[in-house]
Amino acid sequence: MEYSHSDAELIHQPIGYWSWAAHKAVVTRARAALAEIGTTQPQWWVLGQVARADGDGTRDEVSRILRGYLDTGPEAMEEEIDSTIAHGWITQAPGGLLSLTEEGRAFYGKAAAVQAELQAERHAGISDEEYLTTLKVLQRFIHNTGGSAWHH
Repeated sequence: MEYSHSDAELIHQPIGYWSWAAHKAVVTRARAALAEIGTTQPQWWVLGQVARADGDGTRDEVSRILRGYLDTGPEAMEEEIDSTIAHGWITQAPGGLLSLTEEGRAFYGKAAAVQAELQAERHAGISDEEYLTTLKVLQRFIHNTGGSAWHH
């Protein structure tokens, strides 16, 4: 791969720009791939949380966990949960317990395969060591600037 600048020039480039550009590229690619199979990234998050909870997760728990993933209010995640229910991928029992339907299980498998392909694409030519270093450096930038980040 050819880089846009020499090392001497890159060292003076703004992390804010490059982290934003990376975020935009990764999210745009993921959302486009998920749209091709008929879902959104937030709906994928909901499916993933419900699949991992294996019938033990409530709507309130899933919404609370995922709320921080969106830069909008809590109602946006509630709408995404409603959408996954409307698609027939999950059901909500009395008390708010969410479960994957058979259709949801099949669709989750399809979406998980897309996510695995995207992960392989993103990580091409990047060692696990480089990836780990990148995440640790980004976490230090967040800490050093008084920010906070959390990922489940």
